[in-house]
Amino acid sequence: MAEIERRKTPTVRIGKVRVGWEVPVVVQSMTNTDTADVSGTIEQVAALALAGSEIVRVTVNNEDAAAAVPPIVEGLEKRGIHVPIVGDFHYNGHILLKQFPAAARALAKYRINPGNVSIGRKDDDNFRTMVECAVENQKPVRIGVNWGSLDQALLTRMMDANSKLAEPQPAREVMLEAMVASALNSAAAAERYGLRRDQIILSAKVSGVRDLIDVYTRLASRCDYALHLGLTEAGMGSKGLIASTAGLAPLLLAGIGDTIRVSLTPKPGGDRTEEVQAAQQILQSLSIRSFMPQVTSCPGCGRTTSTYFQELAEQIQSYLRVQMPEWRKRYAGVEELKLAVMGCVVNGPGESKHANLGISLPGTFEEPKAPVYIDGKLYTTLRGDGIVAEFKEILNRYVESHYGERTKSEELVGAQ
Repeated sequence: MAEIERRKTPTVRIGKVRVGWEVPVVVQSMTNTDTADVSGTIEQVAALALAGSEIVRVTVNNEDAAAAVPPIVEGLEKRGIHVPIVGDFHYNGHILLKQFPAAARALAKYRINPGNVSIGRKDDDNFRTMVECAVENQKPVRIGVNWGSLDQALLTRMMDANSKLAEPQPAREVMLEAMVASALNSAAAAERYGLRRDQIILSAKVSGVRDLIDVYTRLASRCDYALHLGLTEAGMGSKGLIASTAGLAPLLLAGIGDTIRVSLTPKPGGDRTEEVQAAQQILQSLSIRSFMPQVTSCPGCGRTTSTYFQELAEQIQSYLRVQMPEWRKRYAGVEELKLAVMGCVVNGPGESKHANLGISLPGTFEEPKAPVYIDGKLYTTLRGDGIVAEFKEILNRYVESHYGERTKSEELVGAQ
Protein backbone atom coordinates (compact mmCIF):
# COMPACT_ATOMS: atom_id res chain seq x y z
CA MET A 1 0.00 0.00 0.00
CA ALA A 2 1.19 3.51 -0.79
CA GLU A 3 2.23 5.55 2.21
CA ILE A 4 0.09 8.61 2.93
CA GLU A 5 1.07 10.96 5.72
CA ARG A 6 -2.08 11.16 7.80
CA ARG A 7 -2.98 13.75 10.41
CA LYS A 8 -1.82 12.62 13.82
CA THR A 9 -5.07 12.13 15.70
CA PRO A 10 -5.68 10.42 19.04
CA THR A 11 -6.63 6.74 18.90
CA VAL A 12 -10.28 6.34 19.86
CA ARG A 13 -11.45 2.92 21.06
CA ILE A 14 -14.94 1.94 19.94
CA GLY A 15 -15.57 -1.47 21.43
CA LYS A 16 -12.81 -3.66 20.00
CA VAL A 17 -12.21 -1.32 17.06
CA ARG A 18 -9.62 1.45 17.13
CA VAL A 19 -9.96 4.67 15.15
CA GLY A 20 -7.14 7.17 14.61
CA TRP A 21 -3.95 7.80 12.69
CA GLU A 22 -2.11 4.80 14.16
CA VAL A 23 -4.55 2.37 12.50
CA PRO A 24 -5.97 2.11 8.96
CA VAL A 25 -9.02 4.15 7.96
CA VAL A 26 -12.13 2.36 9.25
CA VAL A 27 -15.26 1.61 7.20
CA GLN A 28 -18.62 2.11 8.85
CA SER A 29 -22.27 1.99 7.85
CA MET A 30 -25.77 2.38 9.28
CA THR A 31 -28.89 0.26 9.36
CA ASN A 32 -32.18 1.43 7.86
CA THR A 33 -34.37 -0.98 9.81
CA ASP A 34 -36.72 0.04 12.58
CA THR A 35 -34.39 -0.54 15.54
CA ALA A 36 -37.34 -1.77 17.59
CA ASP A 37 -37.44 -4.72 15.16
CA VAL A 38 -34.79 -6.71 16.99
CA SER A 39 -34.53 -9.68 14.62
CA GLY A 40 -34.62 -7.51 11.49
CA THR A 41 -31.94 -5.21 12.84
CA ILE A 42 -29.76 -8.14 13.88
CA GLU A 43 -30.01 -9.57 10.37
CA GLN A 44 -29.03 -6.29 8.72
CA VAL A 45 -26.17 -5.60 11.11
CA ALA A 46 -24.90 -9.12 10.50
CA ALA A 47 -25.06 -8.59 6.73
CA LEU A 48 -23.22 -5.27 6.99
CA ALA A 49 -20.56 -6.78 9.25
CA LEU A 50 -20.10 -9.76 6.92
CA ALA A 51 -19.69 -7.33 4.01
CA GLY A 52 -16.90 -5.61 5.93
CA SER A 53 -18.46 -2.81 7.94
CA GLU A 54 -16.25 -2.40 11.00
CA ILE A 55 -18.70 -0.14 12.87
CA VAL A 56 -22.49 -0.09 12.49
CA ARG A 57 -24.78 2.73 13.61
CA VAL A 58 -28.44 2.28 14.53
CA THR A 59 -31.18 4.83 15.07
CA VAL A 60 -32.22 5.31 18.70
CA ASN A 61 -35.16 7.65 18.35
CA ASN A 62 -37.74 6.44 20.87
CA GLU A 63 -38.30 4.22 23.88
CA ASP A 64 -38.91 1.07 21.84
CA ALA A 65 -35.65 1.56 19.94
CA ALA A 66 -33.69 2.19 23.14
CA ALA A 67 -35.18 -0.90 24.79
CA ALA A 68 -34.18 -2.96 21.74
CA VAL A 69 -30.48 -2.08 21.89
CA PRO A 70 -29.38 -4.61 24.56
CA PRO A 71 -31.11 -7.61 22.94
CA ILE A 72 -29.68 -6.59 19.55
CA VAL A 73 -26.15 -6.49 20.92
CA GLU A 74 -26.70 -9.73 22.81
CA GLY A 75 -28.16 -11.43 19.73
CA LEU A 76 -25.18 -10.40 17.62
CA GLU A 77 -22.74 -11.66 20.25
CA LYS A 78 -24.50 -15.03 20.30
CA ARG A 79 -23.92 -15.25 16.54
CA GLY A 80 -20.24 -14.46 17.00
CA ILE A 81 -20.58 -10.97 15.51
CA HIS A 82 -18.66 -8.45 17.59
CA VAL A 83 -19.07 -5.31 15.48
CA PRO A 84 -19.44 -2.16 17.63
CA ILE A 85 -22.96 -0.73 17.65
CA VAL A 86 -23.30 3.06 17.71
CA GLY A 87 -26.43 4.83 18.87
CA ASP A 88 -27.63 7.70 16.67
CA PHE A 89 -29.42 10.26 18.86
CA HIS A 90 -31.39 13.35 17.89
CA TYR A 91 -33.55 15.65 20.04
CA ASN A 92 -34.27 13.21 22.89
CA GLY A 93 -30.96 11.41 23.46
CA HIS A 94 -30.53 12.96 26.91
CA ILE A 95 -33.84 11.40 27.95
CA LEU A 96 -33.31 7.97 26.40
CA LEU A 97 -29.78 7.48 27.71
CA LYS A 98 -30.94 8.20 31.25
CA GLN A 99 -34.18 6.28 30.98
CA PHE A 100 -32.51 3.19 29.46
CA PRO A 101 -29.15 2.71 31.23
CA ALA A 102 -28.82 -0.81 29.77
CA ALA A 103 -28.83 0.70 26.28
CA ALA A 104 -26.26 3.30 27.34
CA ARG A 105 -24.00 0.48 28.52
CA ALA A 106 -24.58 -1.77 25.51
CA LEU A 107 -23.78 0.83 22.87
CA ALA A 108 -20.13 1.17 21.87
CA LYS A 109 -20.41 4.88 20.98
CA TYR A 110 -22.96 7.69 20.98
CA ARG A 111 -23.55 10.05 18.06
CA ILE A 112 -24.69 13.53 19.14
CA ASN A 113 -25.84 16.21 16.68
CA PRO A 114 -25.15 19.60 18.29
CA GLY A 115 -27.72 21.19 15.99
CA ASN A 116 -30.63 19.51 17.74
CA VAL A 117 -29.57 19.45 21.38
CA SER A 118 -29.52 22.46 23.64
CA ILE A 119 -25.85 23.44 23.25
CA GLY A 120 -25.34 27.01 22.04
CA ARG A 121 -28.79 28.18 23.09
CA LYS A 122 -30.05 29.30 26.48
CA ASP A 123 -28.29 26.42 28.19
CA ASP A 124 -26.59 23.18 27.25
CA ASP A 125 -28.18 20.86 29.81
CA ASN A 126 -29.26 18.24 27.27
CA PHE A 127 -25.84 18.07 25.63
CA ARG A 128 -24.17 17.96 29.02
CA THR A 129 -26.42 15.10 30.16
CA MET A 130 -25.46 13.00 27.13
CA VAL A 131 -21.75 13.69 27.56
CA GLU A 132 -21.87 12.91 31.27
CA CYS A 133 -23.62 9.63 30.43
CA ALA A 134 -20.78 8.84 28.02
CA VAL A 135 -18.24 9.65 30.71
CA GLU A 136 -20.06 7.49 33.26
CA ASN A 137 -20.09 4.52 30.87
CA GLN A 138 -16.68 5.30 29.35
CA LYS A 139 -18.08 5.52 25.82
CA PRO A 140 -16.66 7.65 23.00
CA VAL A 141 -18.84 10.21 21.27
CA ARG A 142 -19.08 11.40 17.68
CA ILE A 143 -20.10 15.02 17.57
CA GLY A 144 -21.75 15.09 14.17
CA VAL A 145 -22.48 18.49 12.68
CA ASN A 146 -24.78 18.42 9.67
CA TRP A 147 -25.60 21.40 7.50
CA GLY A 148 -29.19 20.21 7.22
CA SER A 149 -29.62 20.56 10.98
CA LEU A 150 -26.99 23.17 11.84
CA ASP A 151 -27.42 25.14 15.05
CA GLN A 152 -29.57 27.98 13.72
CA ALA A 153 -28.85 30.29 16.66
CA LEU A 154 -25.11 30.01 15.99
CA LEU A 155 -25.57 30.47 12.25
CA THR A 156 -27.80 33.52 12.76
CA ARG A 157 -25.25 35.18 15.07
CA MET A 158 -22.46 34.56 12.60
CA MET A 159 -24.51 35.76 9.64
CA ASP A 160 -25.44 38.94 11.55
CA ALA A 161 -21.81 39.57 12.49
CA ASN A 162 -20.73 38.99 8.90
CA SER A 163 -23.30 41.44 7.56
CA LYS A 164 -21.76 44.20 9.69
CA LEU A 165 -18.29 43.77 8.22
CA ALA A 166 -16.94 46.33 5.79
CA GLU A 167 -16.43 43.48 3.30
CA PRO A 168 -18.85 40.65 4.20
CA GLN A 169 -17.94 37.10 3.26
CA PRO A 170 -20.19 35.10 0.91
CA ALA A 171 -22.96 33.19 2.70
CA ARG A 172 -21.31 29.88 1.80
CA GLU A 173 -18.15 30.89 3.69
CA VAL A 174 -20.16 31.81 6.76
CA MET A 175 -22.04 28.52 6.58
CA LEU A 176 -18.83 26.47 6.42
CA GLU A 177 -17.28 28.50 9.22
CA ALA A 178 -20.40 27.97 11.35
CA MET A 179 -20.11 24.21 10.86
CA VAL A 180 -16.48 24.23 11.96
CA ALA A 181 -17.31 26.47 14.93
CA SER A 182 -20.19 24.21 15.97
CA ALA A 183 -17.95 21.14 15.91
CA LEU A 184 -15.05 22.75 17.76
CA ASN A 185 -17.21 24.52 20.34
CA SER A 186 -19.09 21.31 21.06
CA ALA A 187 -15.87 19.32 21.39
CA ALA A 188 -14.48 21.88 23.81
CA ALA A 189 -17.66 21.66 25.87
CA ALA A 190 -17.50 17.85 25.84
CA GLU A 191 -13.99 18.02 27.25
CA ARG A 192 -15.12 20.43 29.96
CA TYR A 193 -17.78 17.91 30.96
CA GLY A 194 -15.29 15.07 31.27
CA LEU A 195 -14.60 13.43 27.90
CA ARG A 196 -10.97 12.95 26.91
CA ARG A 197 -9.68 13.95 23.48
CA ASP A 198 -9.27 10.27 22.67
CA GLN A 199 -13.00 9.78 23.26
CA ILE A 200 -14.13 12.36 20.69
CA ILE A 201 -14.65 12.04 16.94
CA LEU A 202 -15.87 14.98 14.87
CA SER A 203 -17.76 15.13 11.59
CA ALA A 204 -19.06 18.03 9.52
CA LYS A 205 -21.33 16.57 6.87
CA VAL A 206 -22.69 18.30 3.80
CA SER A 207 -24.19 17.00 0.56
CA GLY A 208 -22.03 18.95 -1.92
CA VAL A 209 -18.63 17.61 -3.00
CA ARG A 210 -16.75 20.93 -3.04
CA ASP A 211 -18.36 21.90 0.26
CA LEU A 212 -17.28 18.57 1.78
CA ILE A 213 -13.66 19.06 0.74
CA ASP A 214 -13.56 22.66 1.93
CA VAL A 215 -15.22 22.14 5.32
CA TYR A 216 -13.06 19.15 6.25
CA THR A 217 -9.87 20.81 5.06
CA ARG A 218 -10.72 23.77 7.26
CA LEU A 219 -11.70 21.58 10.24
CA ALA A 220 -8.58 19.41 9.94
CA SER A 221 -6.31 22.47 9.96
CA ARG A 222 -7.77 23.66 13.25
CA CYS A 223 -7.90 20.56 15.43
CA ASP A 224 -6.35 17.15 15.97
CA TYR A 225 -9.53 15.25 16.82
CA ALA A 226 -10.23 12.06 14.88
CA LEU A 227 -12.51 12.80 11.92
CA HIS A 228 -15.34 10.83 10.34
CA LEU A 229 -15.84 11.57 6.62
CA GLY A 230 -18.80 11.27 4.31
CA LEU A 231 -21.40 13.10 2.30
CA THR A 232 -24.52 13.34 4.41
CA GLU A 233 -26.79 12.33 1.53
CA ALA A 234 -24.75 10.99 -1.37
CA GLY A 235 -27.73 9.96 -3.51
CA MET A 236 -28.65 6.88 -5.52
CA GLY A 237 -26.71 4.71 -7.92
CA SER A 238 -23.89 6.16 -9.98
CA LYS A 239 -24.55 9.69 -8.69
CA GLY A 240 -24.00 8.62 -5.11
CA LEU A 241 -20.95 6.51 -5.95
CA ILE A 242 -19.28 9.19 -8.06
CA ALA A 243 -20.04 12.04 -5.66
CA SER A 244 -18.73 10.07 -2.69
CA THR A 245 -15.55 9.11 -4.50
CA ALA A 246 -14.97 12.66 -5.75
CA GLY A 247 -15.44 14.06 -2.25
CA LEU A 248 -13.58 11.48 -0.19
CA ALA A 249 -10.58 10.85 -2.44
CA PRO A 250 -8.90 14.28 -2.17
CA LEU A 251 -9.34 14.32 1.60
CA LEU A 252 -8.04 10.78 2.11
CA LEU A 253 -5.04 11.42 -0.14
CA ALA A 254 -4.31 14.54 1.92
CA GLY A 255 -4.21 12.38 5.05
CA ILE A 256 -7.55 13.64 6.36
CA GLY A 257 -10.04 11.14 7.75
CA ASP A 258 -10.05 8.27 10.22
CA THR A 259 -13.41 6.66 9.46
CA ILE A 260 -15.60 6.88 6.36
CA ARG A 261 -19.14 6.09 5.31
CA VAL A 262 -20.64 6.15 1.82
CA SER A 263 -24.26 7.15 2.49
CA LEU A 264 -25.98 5.72 -0.57
CA THR A 265 -29.73 5.81 -1.05
CA PRO A 266 -30.65 2.18 -1.80
CA LYS A 267 -33.27 1.20 -4.32
CA PRO A 268 -36.56 0.06 -2.73
CA GLY A 269 -35.73 -3.29 -1.18
CA GLY A 270 -32.10 -2.82 -2.27
CA ASP A 271 -28.99 -4.26 -0.67
CA ARG A 272 -27.72 -2.05 2.16
CA THR A 273 -24.26 -3.62 1.93
CA GLU A 274 -23.63 -1.77 -1.34
CA GLU A 275 -22.43 1.22 0.64
CA VAL A 276 -19.88 -0.92 2.48
CA GLN A 277 -18.49 -2.29 -0.78
CA ALA A 278 -18.30 1.25 -2.16
CA ALA A 279 -16.34 2.52 0.84
CA GLN A 280 -13.94 -0.40 0.62
CA GLN A 281 -13.42 0.13 -3.10
CA ILE A 282 -12.62 3.81 -2.58
CA LEU A 283 -9.94 2.93 -0.04
CA GLN A 284 -8.56 0.12 -2.18
CA SER A 285 -8.53 2.21 -5.37
CA LEU A 286 -6.47 4.81 -3.50
CA SER A 287 -4.05 2.07 -2.30
CA ILE A 288 -4.90 2.90 1.31
CA ARG A 289 -6.31 -0.52 2.31
CA SER A 290 -6.95 -3.86 0.64
CA PHE A 291 -10.18 -5.80 1.13
CA MET A 292 -10.46 -8.23 -1.76
CA PRO A 293 -8.65 -9.19 -4.99
CA GLN A 294 -9.00 -6.63 -7.76
CA VAL A 295 -10.00 -7.53 -11.31
CA THR A 296 -8.74 -5.38 -14.16
CA SER A 297 -10.92 -5.70 -17.25
CA CYS A 298 -11.11 -3.71 -20.46
CA PRO A 299 -14.24 -1.77 -21.52
CA GLY A 300 -14.45 -3.49 -24.88
CA CYS A 301 -14.33 -2.00 -28.37
CA GLY A 302 -14.86 -3.01 -32.00
CA ARG A 303 -12.20 -5.68 -31.54
CA THR A 304 -14.29 -7.35 -28.80
CA THR A 305 -17.75 -7.70 -30.29
CA SER A 306 -18.16 -10.93 -28.35
CA THR A 307 -19.48 -10.57 -24.79
CA TYR A 308 -17.47 -13.56 -23.64
CA PHE A 309 -14.74 -11.57 -21.85
CA GLN A 310 -17.39 -9.46 -20.12
CA GLU A 311 -19.18 -12.56 -18.90
CA LEU A 312 -15.91 -14.05 -17.66
CA ALA A 313 -14.96 -10.84 -15.84
CA GLU A 314 -18.37 -10.76 -14.16
CA GLN A 315 -18.18 -14.43 -13.20
CA ILE A 316 -14.69 -14.05 -11.75
CA GLN A 317 -15.70 -10.93 -9.79
CA SER A 318 -18.73 -12.74 -8.36
CA TYR A 319 -16.66 -15.83 -7.62
CA LEU A 320 -14.13 -13.78 -5.67
CA ARG A 321 -16.85 -12.12 -3.60
CA VAL A 322 -18.34 -15.50 -2.72
CA GLN A 323 -14.96 -17.03 -1.87
CA MET A 324 -13.52 -14.15 0.13
CA PRO A 325 -15.24 -14.77 3.50
CA GLU A 326 -13.55 -18.18 3.61
CA TRP A 327 -10.33 -17.15 1.87
CA ARG A 328 -9.91 -14.24 4.26
CA LYS A 329 -9.89 -16.71 7.14
CA ARG A 330 -7.54 -19.19 5.49
CA TYR A 331 -5.11 -17.21 3.33
CA ALA A 332 -3.16 -14.28 4.73
CA GLY A 333 -2.73 -11.48 2.20
CA VAL A 334 -5.10 -12.87 -0.44
CA GLU A 335 -6.87 -9.50 -0.60
CA GLU A 336 -3.75 -8.15 -2.37
CA LEU A 337 -4.23 -10.52 -5.33
CA LYS A 338 -4.53 -8.80 -8.73
CA LEU A 339 -6.24 -10.38 -11.73
CA ALA A 340 -6.74 -9.26 -15.33
CA VAL A 341 -9.51 -10.40 -17.68
CA MET A 342 -8.88 -8.82 -21.08
CA GLY A 343 -10.74 -8.98 -24.37
CA CYS A 344 -8.18 -8.93 -27.18
CA VAL A 345 -4.52 -9.06 -28.15
CA VAL A 346 -3.89 -5.29 -28.12
CA ASN A 347 -3.54 -4.80 -24.35
CA GLY A 348 -4.51 -8.28 -23.17
CA PRO A 349 -1.08 -9.88 -22.81
CA GLY A 350 0.50 -6.69 -21.44
CA GLU A 351 -2.15 -6.12 -18.76
CA SER A 352 -2.11 -9.82 -17.92
CA LYS A 353 1.63 -9.65 -17.30
CA HIS A 354 1.12 -6.78 -14.84
CA ALA A 355 -1.30 -8.89 -12.79
CA ASN A 356 -0.61 -11.88 -10.56
CA LEU A 357 -2.95 -13.88 -12.74
CA GLY A 358 -4.26 -12.77 -16.11
CA ILE A 359 -6.10 -14.10 -19.12
CA SER A 360 -6.34 -12.58 -22.60
CA LEU A 361 -9.43 -13.76 -24.42
CA PRO A 362 -9.59 -13.78 -28.21
CA GLY A 363 -11.01 -10.69 -29.87
CA THR A 364 -12.95 -10.54 -33.14
CA PHE A 365 -11.25 -12.55 -35.90
CA GLU A 366 -8.44 -13.60 -33.52
CA GLU A 367 -7.39 -17.21 -33.15
CA PRO A 368 -9.75 -18.87 -30.59
CA LYS A 369 -7.28 -19.26 -27.78
CA ALA A 370 -6.74 -17.60 -24.39
CA PRO A 371 -3.19 -17.31 -23.03
CA VAL A 372 -2.97 -17.29 -19.23
CA TYR A 373 -0.14 -15.48 -17.46
CA ILE A 374 1.07 -16.06 -13.91
CA ASP A 375 3.27 -13.40 -12.32
CA GLY A 376 4.19 -11.98 -15.71
CA LYS A 377 5.02 -15.24 -17.49
CA LEU A 378 2.98 -17.28 -19.93
CA TYR A 379 1.64 -20.26 -18.00
CA THR A 380 -0.70 -22.01 -20.40
CA THR A 381 -3.13 -21.42 -23.26
CA LEU A 382 -6.78 -22.35 -22.85
CA ARG A 383 -9.11 -23.36 -25.67
CA GLY A 384 -12.62 -24.67 -26.07
CA ASP A 385 -15.76 -24.43 -23.96
CA GLY A 386 -14.14 -25.01 -20.56
CA ILE A 387 -12.15 -21.78 -20.28
CA VAL A 388 -14.13 -20.40 -17.33
CA ALA A 389 -13.90 -23.57 -15.24
CA GLU A 390 -10.22 -24.05 -16.09
CA PHE A 391 -9.36 -20.46 -15.23
CA LYS A 392 -11.14 -20.75 -11.87
CA GLU A 393 -9.16 -23.90 -11.14
CA ILE A 394 -5.91 -22.10 -11.97
CA LEU A 395 -7.04 -19.26 -9.67
CA ASN A 396 -7.75 -21.68 -6.82
CA ARG A 397 -4.36 -23.36 -7.19
CA TYR A 398 -2.63 -19.98 -7.27
CA VAL A 399 -4.32 -18.86 -4.05
CA GLU A 400 -3.50 -22.13 -2.30
CA SER A 401 0.16 -22.07 -3.37
CA HIS A 402 0.94 -18.38 -2.96
CA TYR A 403 -0.90 -17.43 0.23
CA GLY A 404 -0.01 -19.44 3.29
CA GLU A 405 -2.69 -21.11 5.34
CA ARG A 406 -3.44 -19.09 8.46
CA THR A 407 -2.80 -20.63 11.84
CA LYS A 408 -5.72 -20.96 14.25
CA SER A 409 -4.55 -17.88 16.17
CA GLU A 410 -4.32 -15.88 12.94
CA GLU A 411 -7.83 -16.97 11.99
CA LEU A 412 -9.15 -15.61 15.29
CA VAL A 413 -7.41 -12.27 14.74
CA GLY A 414 -8.65 -12.08 11.13
CA ALA A 415 -12.22 -12.76 12.21
CA GLN A 416 -12.30 -9.87 14.69
